[in-house]
Amino acid sequence: MSQKKILVTEEGLSKLKAELEHLVSVKREEVAAKIKRAREMGGTENNAEYEDAKNEQAFVEGKILMLENTLKNAIVIEAAVVPGVVELGDKVLIQNQDGKIDQFTIVGSAESNPANGKISNESPVGRALLGKKVGNEVEVQTPAGKLKLLIIEVS
Repeated sequence: MSQKKILVTEEGLSKLKAELEHLVSVKREEVAAKIKRAREMGGTENNAEYEDAKNEQAFVEGKILMLENTLKNAIVIEAAVVPGVVELGDKVLIQNQDGKIDQFTIVGSAESNPANGKISNESPVGRALLGKKVGNEVEVQTPAGKLKLLIIEVS
């Protein structure tokens, strides 16, 4: 069974590697120390601190597995091929129907963070913008309703 390829920018790949390194080399040891301390304080039976530490260990190990899988299947988004056309990794300056101007970077779903202006290529807005040019107007159906967006700049 082949895994789905995960698109990331060079910056996103670096962040994922750094997070994995931190979890493996720092967080894993911190959690092991918490488990040891809790076990020494009161064994494992009816010990809330021990249970919390074991739950944290499970979370950390799950996150490590997820990051390892993401990195194994990661494909770095290449630089723009066609200038002025929205592609993965591009920053896009748009204006909505109310005149509000926003800037988004089109990234793979693993890096998506709308609060920081990074939208997934799989999101409704990301899909609608891909392949469009400066000056194009796109309509996007979102959960909040239909949006009209004018592409002002692509970089």
